[in-house]
Amino acid sequence: MSTPESIEPFRVEIPDGQLQDLRARLANTRWPEDDLPGDDWSAGIPSGYLRELAEYWRTEYDWRQHEASLNSHPQFTCEIEGQRIHFLHVRSADPDAIALILTHGWPGSVVEFLDVIEPLSRKFHLVIPSMPGYGFSTPLSGSGWDLSRVAKAFAELMARLGYSCYGAQGGDWGAGISLELGRIDPEHVLGVHVNMLGTVAPEEPTAEEKERLAKNKRYFRELSGYRDIQRTRPRTLGYGLHDSPVGQLAWIAEKFHDWTDCVARPEEAVDRDRMLTNITLYWLTGSAGSSARLYYETDGGMRPPRELSVPLGVAVFAHDIVLPIRSVAQRQLPTITRWSEFGHGGHFAALEQPALLTEEMLAFFGSLG
Repeated sequence: MSTPESIEPFRVEIPDGQLQDLRARLANTRWPEDDLPGDDWSAGIPSGYLRELAEYWRTEYDWRQHEASLNSHPQFTCEIEGQRIHFLHVRSADPDAIALILTHGWPGSVVEFLDVIEPLSRKFHLVIPSMPGYGFSTPLSGSGWDLSRVAKAFAELMARLGYSCYGAQGGDWGAGISLELGRIDPEHVLGVHVNMLGTVAPEEPTAEEKERLAKNKRYFRELSGYRDIQRTRPRTLGYGLHDSPVGQLAWIAEKFHDWTDCVARPEEAVDRDRMLTNITLYWLTGSAGSSARLYYETDGGMRPPRELSVPLGVAVFAHDIVLPIRSVAQRQLPTITRWSEFGHGGHFAALEQPALLTEEMLAFFGSLG
């Protein structure tokens, strides 16, 4: 019999009926008749691309193949504060290896990290949780699961796993949670590494900083509408995405276009099947509304911690949605010990540039061991 403190083995085993229902819904999609033709993404995901992607999802994409890939790694669940937490736990062959907790964001999942598990696990024990309300960490146990509470739950998870010393890494919400872990658990967190960091504008920006700030403005002016909806009405949005796989597909695939290092199609930056596995996970777990709720609970904002005493590494990928200003970051967070800038890659670093991100983590955390 399991107890609230117990950690239970887990396998992904989606019933055939759910996959058949997905294909049937895709086949019966009610497509708009008045959509303008062409490949222009300025008003949202183009109809031609979405129809093609939906048809591939329905007729060629093989969930079972990717389910097996997930199940090739040890997975577990436990209960923390009444909330089910799902996580991958891949132990290194080196018993003295440092532990790392890798945290995804929205619209990501544990799928983001599949390509970095093998190289990282040579040197590190890896804990890769699904955030509350995401993936198999559903359903949400109640309200109040903001960024700070998620970080506290993950600190408890690492303690239950017996890790008295660990590193934390993440991007998007995962960056905020990793920074918060460093703030609230400095006795155990060896260091924090992030591949997204928000900063305010400097009072007198240099020419280079002005160029970076101009790029950041596009996100706030044009690409952040999803955030306002999820921050204010996650429940209403969830009904539509929960009922329509094409709606869920469009909502997330658009972000893989707008936020990655691609020109015409997301597949230029990320593998199509990896992207669809991530999206399928949202669909099969019915987590559209519960994942969006983190924006509501945290009021859509992710700010640097008030203080951080542990070493911090920052990786900046040129095509991320917002780019930090180094001079500001180092004033806000004086414990920054590593700052790396890359000309390729975007928001989903572990998917787009797994080798670069792996090298970054090995260099940063390896220097702290």
